[in-house]
Amino acid sequence: MKQHSHSTLPKGRDIPYLLLAIVGIGTSGPLIAKSTMPVPTLVFWRNFIGAVILSPFAFRNGEWKDPAKRGLIKSSLFAGGFLALHFLAFFIAMRYTSVAAGTALASLQPIFAAIYVRLKGEHISRLSFIGMFIAFGAVFIITGVDFSISMRAFVGDLFGLVCAALAATYVSIGSRVQKELTTATYTTFCYAACAITVMPVMVLSGAQFLHFSKGEWLILALLILGAQFLGHTLINTVLQRVSPVVVSLIVFLEVPVAALLAWAWLHQSPSPGLYVGIVGILIGCTIFVVGGKR
Repeated sequence: MKQHSHSTLPKGRDIPYLLLAIVGIGTSGPLIAKSTMPVPTLVFWRNFIGAVILSPFAFRNGEWKDPAKRGLIKSSLFAGGFLALHFLAFFIAMRYTSVAAGTALASLQPIFAAIYVRLKGEHISRLSFIGMFIAFGAVFIITGVDFSISMRAFVGDLFGLVCAALAATYVSIGSRVQKELTTATYTTFCYAACAITVMPVMVLSGAQFLHFSKGEWLILALLILGAQFLGHTLINTVLQRVSPVVVSLIVFLEVPVAALLAWAWLHQSPSPGLYVGIVGILIGCTIFVVGGKR
């Protein structure tokens, strides 16, 4: 299996792909915060429509017919369950706390993935541990500032942390599956399982399913186009050629992009203390990823 060079920067078409991906993912938080569609319904439609659009590519590949890959399909469905929980937590965070704080806390995903790896007995460098310490110190700054503002914002921060841990689980499964399964097949089954998983939540909570305004459907369409396809799909495409270490560093730019869009669209201007925490998370995560590269 071909190994990536962890010091090689993206080049050629991968550069505009990553720039588009950063903007696409960065629009996610502000759009979710702006929408009034119930969280379970928003998660359902985003993933159901995503699965429907991608399904022709998956069925053209025909990997689901191969008995040797049935286990990978099952793992894709399993990943979709974790993706549903991640989306529920992230969407709630966007509604309860500021977009800047929620997005920054969600960016701790690679650190949670490293914790899982360490619990399995694998090595983490000393520099990465320093980065983790700085990042989690910044988490206490953010949650402390939000707790002083309101209990609602503090609860939103907790959901942001939970969504980061769930994302680490989802990505860990997905990275293993996509070594042998194409991205189209993986994402089709993963998104479909995500939509199915969230359906009971939608029904039991009595969330409205249809009959929304044109503005709400427009926000959903932008969310699918931006975060779902320009964001996640392009990142998966780039990961075929560029090290995940390098991609992780670049994708951290999602945090300031989301904060700027939230300021422009929603007039959210976080307090100076919150900015200190966000910068701390970015510095800590950068040191962590660089330490992993070394």
